[in-house]
This record gives sequence, structure tokens and C-alpha cells, in this order.
Amino acid sequence: MAKIFILGVLWLGVFGQGWAQMDHSAHMAMMGMGKPSACQSSGLECANAATPFLTPDGKLLLAWTSGGKVSVAQSTDLGKTFNSPVVVAEHGKSLDTGGDARPQIISDMKGNVFLAYAFFKDSSWNAQINIARSEDGGNTFTAPRSLVQDSASQRFPSLVIKSDGNIFIAWIDKRLVAASNKSGQKKLGGSIAYSNSLDGGRTFQAERIANEDSCECCRIGVSLNPKNQPVIIYRVIFPGGVRDHASQIISSNGPEKIRRIANDGWKTDACPHHGPTVAVSSQGTIHAAWFTQGANRSGVFYANSRNEGASYSVPMRLGKIDASTSRPYLLALGKNVWLVWKEFDGHNTVVVMKQSGDDGKSWSKDMIISQTADYSDHPLLIAQGNQVFLSWLTRADGYQLTKIGQIE
Repeated sequence: MAKIFILGVLWLGVFGQGWAQMDHSAHMAMMGMGKPSACQSSGLECANAATPFLTPDGKLLLAWTSGGKVSVAQSTDLGKTFNSPVVVAEHGKSLDTGGDARPQIISDMKGNVFLAYAFFKDSSWNAQINIARSEDGGNTFTAPRSLVQDSASQRFPSLVIKSDGNIFIAWIDKRLVAASNKSGQKKLGGSIAYSNSLDGGRTFQAERIANEDSCECCRIGVSLNPKNQPVIIYRVIFPGGVRDHASQIISSNGPEKIRRIANDGWKTDACPHHGPTVAVSSQGTIHAAWFTQGANRSGVFYANSRNEGASYSVPMRLGKIDASTSRPYLLALGKNVWLVWKEFDGHNTVVVMKQSGDDGKSWSKDMIISQTADYSDHPLLIAQGNQVFLSWLTRADGYQLTKIGQIE
């Protein structure tokens, strides 16, 4: 079943813009490939996407979507067992469970938990981002409410919690598209919007637009630099309909210059549903990885910048040439960087890892660290202290949190 997620990107050169807003399951069903599973319960065993967060005291928080519900559970033994899940929201078939959609969860030093997810408001794939809070470590949550008051579509929230406990959230916003369409001027894609909360998610500052022209259905990567500034990476719609990646620093004064990561030359009016990943080291190096099917390069690639995005290294191709490669994810601790991705050989899906101990100057050989012959979620990386873990959900083996590295 993993085949449906990896091969899904190949429809882009065939189908046009009318498909751009569809969720991933809809893509697959219309292609005759079915959904990930007929599993219908709201439990973790039927989840299609699960997002982890490790608290400083070692507790694992896991948020997932299944059966039209958003649930959260806690584990004190690194995911071997979980307490009874809390259903935070229920939206049925309108819950956004697309290829790049997943619930987002973070927690602060006081044990307050913040959750964000999206659901579709109509049949045109216009979505709303809801947020919910817990003040008791995730045992109970407030009733979900809309992140913003704007009536246009908002989708794909990405969260990061700063060292001072403040919350940064970025998302794909379509208010400018809606305004252009209303005035009779057609506008493609969406925009990158963001906001901050200074009170643990109770309230958020007025949202701002970081970039008016972005892909409308690819997740946003976010990481903090040594200045405690969010660094975001996303797919930009450049002039001529080229959808390549860029990074951007969000300072206290607002969004800084948009920095193109690579000139891939992917000209398309469709939507890849395949967002990038970013991690910033303690040295300030921006590490980025992404998927493209551009005229200049095609596949999954990695590059880094040592000057805050002003320039990037020559892209390094990831994975085997004869395998379908997808879903890269990065994590940086000090000068140590971990990079994982998925490969599908026609029968099995494997998670492959590379590691660098010198801030991306050199890398280890590729190493297979997990595999499945069934449906699987994206591989994710999280850390607690000096330990690094792979978080991976598969239908055959369930949820797995596997230690893959440690710095001394």
C-alpha cells in the first residue's frame, strides 16, 4: 500500500490545475488506487498520519487523524504503550487528511499543550485551521476554534515553539486569491501567512503575509535559528508558473527576503502535495531537502546555506536512481545533522538515513533503518536532549519510535 503515496506525485504532468486542491486520498481514489486502508476506527491502528512531540520530562505526545477524528494520546515509555486517547475534534469526511496534511502538536515547559489541524469547509477544498489547548498536559482540551477570522481558505499549519515559550505558526492562506478572484483577476496558488502567540496559544497576534505567491497544497517546513528566529521553507510560485523552493527568515521586524534554494525549473499549474523540510544547526547553517520534477533536476535533493540563505550549495541527489524517492525530513542538534527519506522499489518501502557530524560538510553512507510492505506515513525525526528518534507509522507494524542517534 505504500505505493500509493509515492507514486501519487507522478500524476502532476498528466492532470491539470483542476486537481490542484484535492486531498491526497481523493487523488488516489480517482486514479483507481484506493485509499490507504479500509480501516475505519478512530484509533491509532487506523491512523493515516501521526505527529509526535517529546516533552522535556520524557513524555511522548502523539496526535493523529483516523475515522474522521483528531486524537491525542500520551506515552511514558517512548511509544511502547499509550494511555487512553483523547478525541479533540470530529469532522468525519471533511477532516483534512491529504498527503501533506497532519495534525500539529507542541508543548511548553509548563506542560501546556497546543494542537492545530485543518478541515474542509466546502466541496471546493477550502479549509479552516482549528486550534485547541490543554492546560493539564494533554488530558483534556478546549473546544477547537478557528485560528483566524478571515473566511478564505487556510490549510497546512506548521508549528514551532521558541525557547521563551512563544508559539510560531505558519500556514497556506488563500485570502489574496479569493480577493483576486472576486475582482475578476485569476490568481494561482496561495500565500504564506504566519502569526505568533505570546500567551501559550490563548491568543494570536494579527496574521501577516510572508509571501503572496506560494504553492497552495504543500506543507511548510519550519525551524529555529540560533537567534530564535523561525526559518521557513516552502514551494514558491515564481514568474512563469515555476514552482521551486525558497527559504525565508521571520524576524521580529517581519518577513525577510525570499531566498531561492535551487533553480529546478519545475513549471506546472498542478500541486505536488509534497512539501520540503528544513533544520538549522547551532552554527546557523540552514539545511534543506525537497522533492522536484523540474526541467533542471528531478528527484529528492539536499542543499545547505551558511549565509542565512543568501546562497545555497549545489543540490545533492538523495536515494537510488532506480527507486521512487520521497518525503525527506531533517533534524539538527549542534553541528550534527540527520536526514531521512522514503524509497519504494516496487514491493517494499524503506526509510533511508544519512548523518553528518560536521554541519553538512560530509555525510555518512546511506543506511536503511526501517521498512514495510504496507501503507506508511512520512518518516519524521524528533529529539530529546542528546538523543534522536525516528517516528514512523506503518499499517503493518503500528507506531514506532526508534532511537537512531545520540551526541556525546
